[in-house]
Formats: sequence, C-alpha cells, structure tokens
Amino acid sequence: MTTTLTLQSPVEEIDARIAARRAGLRTKGPPASEVLSDALGIRTAGDLLRHYPRRYIDRSATVAIREIRLGQQVTVIGRVKRVVKRLTRRRQTMVTVTIADGTGYLDLMFFNQPWTATSYREGVELAASGRAGTYRGRLQLANQEIEILRDDEAETVHTGRITPVHPATEGITSRTIRELVHRALARLGPIADPLPAEIVEAEGLISEDDAIHAIHFPETAEALARATDRMKFDELFALELGVAFRKRRLERGATGTAHRIDGHLADAFLAALPFEPTGAQRRAMKELAEDMGGPRPMNRLIQGEVGSGKTVVALYGALIAVQSGHQATIMAPTEVLAGQHLRTVRALFEPIGGRELTGMEQANGEAGGSIEGQQSLLGAVAAEEPGEPAPGTITFASLTGSVTGKARERIHAAVADGTIDLVVGTHALVQEGVRFRDLSFAVVDEQHRFGVHQRITLKEKGVTTRSVPDVLIMTATPIPRSLALTYYGDLDVSVVDELPVGRQPITTTVARSPAERLAAYELVRAQTASGRQAFVVCAAIDEGNRAEVRAAEQEAARLAREVFPELRISLLHGRMRPGEKDSVMQAFRQGEADVLIATTVVEVGVDVPNATVMLVENAERFGLAQLHQLRGRIGRGEHASSCVLFDASQPDNLLAKERLDAMARTNDGFALADLDLRLRGEGSLFDVRQSGLPDLKLANLADDLELVKRARARAFAIVEADPDLVAHPELDALLRQAFSGEAIEWLFHG
Repeated sequence: MTTTLTLQSPVEEIDARIAARRAGLRTKGPPASEVLSDALGIRTAGDLLRHYPRRYIDRSATVAIREIRLGQQVTVIGRVKRVVKRLTRRRQTMVTVTIADGTGYLDLMFFNQPWTATSYREGVELAASGRAGTYRGRLQLANQEIEILRDDEAETVHTGRITPVHPATEGITSRTIRELVHRALARLGPIADPLPAEIVEAEGLISEDDAIHAIHFPETAEALARATDRMKFDELFALELGVAFRKRRLERGATGTAHRIDGHLADAFLAALPFEPTGAQRRAMKELAEDMGGPRPMNRLIQGEVGSGKTVVALYGALIAVQSGHQATIMAPTEVLAGQHLRTVRALFEPIGGRELTGMEQANGEAGGSIEGQQSLLGAVAAEEPGEPAPGTITFASLTGSVTGKARERIHAAVADGTIDLVVGTHALVQEGVRFRDLSFAVVDEQHRFGVHQRITLKEKGVTTRSVPDVLIMTATPIPRSLALTYYGDLDVSVVDELPVGRQPITTTVARSPAERLAAYELVRAQTASGRQAFVVCAAIDEGNRAEVRAAEQEAARLAREVFPELRISLLHGRMRPGEKDSVMQAFRQGEADVLIATTVVEVGVDVPNATVMLVENAERFGLAQLHQLRGRIGRGEHASSCVLFDASQPDNLLAKERLDAMARTNDGFALADLDLRLRGEGSLFDVRQSGLPDLKLANLADDLELVKRARARAFAIVEADPDLVAHPELDALLRQAFSGEAIEWLFHG
C-alpha cells in the first residue's frame, strides 16, 4: 500500500530494498537506507532530496561517435560490443570496453580495475562522458565517467531527457539513489515553501516544489538553471537569516558600556606613538571609538594585511576601556603570538607610564615585570579605587599556560580585584580560575583558531548585572567580501589596508630546480653577510611524520652540516616547551642566530625586523592564506626582503603551480584570499565552518557574490521587521533545522 511521505519520513519508508532489486543489485547485505545513513548522513526524505546530483546526462545533447572531434568533452550513448581483459608489460590489468552507437566505435580503457570486465558486459547500454582522444590510433575517452542505462529505468526514472547522476558511495550506486529520489518525489505531497511568498515573488524565484523536482529530474536545461538558482538562494538565505537573527539579538538583547572616548590614556597613547598612524589605522580607531562610546555592545571585526598595525588599533580600544574605569583583555591562539602582543604592549605603554605585573612581586619581594627600574605595583595602586587608574598609569600582565604556581595565583587575584587593567594571554584566560572585576573590552586575535565555546566563555567573563563587554575580533588573514557577508556577517567590519610608511616590498620567487635552490642558499649567505637574518620554514617536525616533506629537525642538521656550516643555525617547533620557544625566539631577535629553522609556529606573532629572507620548503603543501602569513614574517624593517617558495610538486599538479605563481605575482593579501576561496572553498580556507553551520551544497561563495547580497538583503529586512520571527514561524523552524550543534549555541546564546 502506498502511503504519503513527509520530509521527515525515514528513508526506510521509500522501499529501499525494492529499489535495489529493480536496479539489478544483490539484496544481501545492509539495506540501502542503512548505507545512506552511515556513509552519507541521509536519514530522512528531506535529506535525500537535498542530496543533489553532481552531474547530468543530457540525452538530447549526446554526440554520435562519428561526429566526435579530438579534445572535445562529449557524452556518448552506445551498447557494449566487446570486452577485452589483458595484462600489461608491468603486470597491470587493463580492460578495454568497446561501445558502438551505429555510427562508429569508441574504446573505454580501465587500468587496475579488473571488475569492469564483468560489470560492462556485451549488450549493456552505457552513457559515457569524457574528453575525446586516441590510443594506438583508436578513438577513446580520457577521464571518463560511465553510467549503465537500463530499459526498465527508462520507463520510470528517465521520463525526461536529462538524467541525474547523484554522488554515491561503496555499497550503493548512483542508480539506486536516483530510484529512491524518484520514488520519494512520487509519494510526497506538494512541498511547502519555506520562504515567505513576497520574497519568492520579489526575487522571481520558482516554487520550492517545482525546484526540488526540477533539480533532480529537469526536463530542460533552462528548468535546471532556474531550479539551481532557487536552491542556491535557499542555502544562502538560511545562512544570512541566522547571521541577521544573531546580530539583531546581540544588539538589542544586552546593554553595553558607554565608554569615555576622550580621556588621558588614549590621548597620551596617540601622542607617544613612535610613528605616524596610517590613514587606515585612524579610520579603524574612529570606528572603534564610535562603537565603544555607544550603549550597545560592540561586535567588530578588524582585518588587514600582515604587519598593517591592527594591534595598535586594539590597544587604543583597550585604553578607552581602562580610562573609563574598566578592564580589557587580548586573547591569542598561541603563546608565541601572545608573547608578541605583550612585547608590543611593553614598548608602547612604557612611555605613558605602563607597568607590568608578573605575579612574582609579593612572593619574591621584588619589582616585577621586564621594564628596567619598575616599582612594585602593590603600593603603586593601593591608593586608587579598584578599576580607577591613576592619571597616566596602566597596569598589564600576561596569563598563558607557562605562568604557573604562585605567580599564576597572584595574576588571578590581581585580575579579580581590578589591580590589573589589561591581561594578554592565551586560552588560559577562559579557564575557571580567571575572574575579572569589570571586563568591558575583549580582543580575540585570529578568532577562527578558537572554538565557539572558548569565545563565548571569554565574553561571559565580562558579563555583569549592568552590561556585556565590547568584542573586537582581529585577523591578519584578509577575508573575501562574500565571506565577510556570510560567515562573519554578524560583525561590523573595519579594514586596515595600508602598510606603515617605510616598509620595503617583498620579492617572491618560486624555486623548482636544483639550480634555483642553490641560488636561494646564496641569497641567504649574501644577506647574513650583510648582517641580516633568515627563516627556513618546514611543514613537519621530524622524519617520523608521514608527510613526505623536509622535516625541521633533520633540515636544521643538514643545513648546519652541508649548506651553512659557517652560519649560526637555531631550531624552533611546536613540541618545544614554552620556555624553550621563548629563549630561541629571544636569541634570534637579538641577533644571536643567523638562520632560524622552524615549523609553522612562526606563522603569526613573530616580529624580527632584521630578518629579510624567508625560505619555505614544500610550499605546495600550504594554502595561500598560510603562505601569505609566513611571508609576512619578513619585510618588517627598513631593508628589502625576499621570499623563496620551494615547489616539490609533480609537474602535472597544476593547482599547486597556480597557487605558488600567484604568490610570486602579488603581495596583495585580499587578491590572494579571493583566489584561495575560489581554489579551496570557504570551509578549508578560514576554518569558518564551526560544527552545525548550514552546509552550502550548491552555492559557491567565490562565484555567487551577487546572490549572497540579494539573500542578505531579504534576510536582514525580515529580521529588522520581526526580530523574534513571531510573524514568521516557518522561518523560525528553518533556522532550527538549518543550524545545529555548536552553531545553535552561536545563534541563540553566543
């Protein structure tokens, strides 16, 4: 008996075993529904209908074999005439399947796939797609994709001229999935539209029901295009609706701190800077001040080039908080980066009376910190009310995993009673023992490296009965516009797109030959002879790593022994203890080593103005964003700098060649970010997909920017008029369906 399905119905109800038998498969083993659930995460009819085809066989656009031109991408339909299986000289199995369509013959070649000799038997009708070429004078297809066509299927599933080919997996074929989808659509009632009718009409979209049918079984190419546009809009609208909902909730759901913008600390900081801020820095400071002066909690992203001075903007915001009687914090993902921030704080706050508390003053009876002649803070701040800084005074401290014992207890106590105004640290800041007296400004650097719960926990440490803290997120990885509108779309964005005056350009080259490698080594010798320093970055720590890359430890030994015996070489990697890493970096910074061999631990937070050469081994294994970060470790002083990318990829690895050549063409991080997005996708590019965010199966942020803008405008308009979606229960349901896991926490509570 046929029953009506709903989108929530389990796949089992679509009669999976009957579909498998009709497809000619063995009915032993697990049901198709079980394979779908375990391997593809398809558990309901709705999941199945969102499992879109990866390509289509258009029977109306097939080419007769005799009309094929070499190099042409074609789809051919024919019957198997002959199957030949043999061993090559290298003892590899080669199967040649010859098909015919009445106009000619075409060979399909399969290497090391002996099972194809029995799968594609004589008389079977095939649809074969690929690029036409020849082998030993006979016409064949390269990179072919094969689909077996069956007569009974033509009467049921192939009612249109365009046949879908769905992504499949071991244990279930594309044909079986097609049958299941066809059955689901036949038994489902009309699919309700999740979008308000006014949006569907205003955007000129087809209905959800028509789109679902057409994207799986389109009758024409035009119908398929319209269905794809509708499904893409749905995906982007759901994401933007969540972004708009969260942004509006943050703006109205909590009270922020109206900071005092004009004050002695911020003004003194700007006046004492040893350089003139760039126009971009001043613009970002102005945007920050306007946010912090208002009653709403700030949620702002500041992005910019490596070395563009984002930290200076963040410290300006911290001083606004402190001069208003509150506390501030900066959280970095690594101790190396936290250490760099601390050094910047020391250098820029000392001229305005900044004092560092190390946590050891009371225990040792000594003046703390690393500033010469620093007095104990215990008496210096005792006369002041907690949180009310003396004119021209700001206290700061570091809190990382390497701060332990009594020193850690002292820092915790000083943070809790307001003795410390600014804390710079790592994830140690979000541990249970840390309590702020009055945190009103939190900076999260390279936030994509933190989990959503860490970010939420840090923010909650500043929540009082009065307000929640302002949050500034920093990233040195330029973010493409489409990402800024989607995954970062709940944030206001500041861009620091100017480099400080005096920075020298970085020349980047790609080395692919032994001669080019030797030239790179000569460059290192020449620069070190002139008193400069160099980095060599490797992707692995030791030879035990499975990746076939030049390992840092072995490379350090090889370079010291065979290449640069006359130079001082040091080694830095992530397995070192924090104290070891600090010692190595401090020695390199002070010029006690000529060449630093390191892993990507130096990707962020390393500032050595005297370093002018960066060699990157196995650069093909890095993404553009990471290479751009690594390159940013040089060119930070007054000397011209050079970056050499060693490419060990195979000649046919065109993707690696394109990425590395792009690095050599431009130093523009935003241009590289756009290219990286196009080549690698948003998920792997910035780790922006925290668990549970809606998956973009059809929409492509690199190509669909205009569609992103349209979906965003509609979503934000809905939420502006109906912040709690009371008048749109179907959209509230859409949010709860589209977001899950960590993303639900981010959406409703983060």
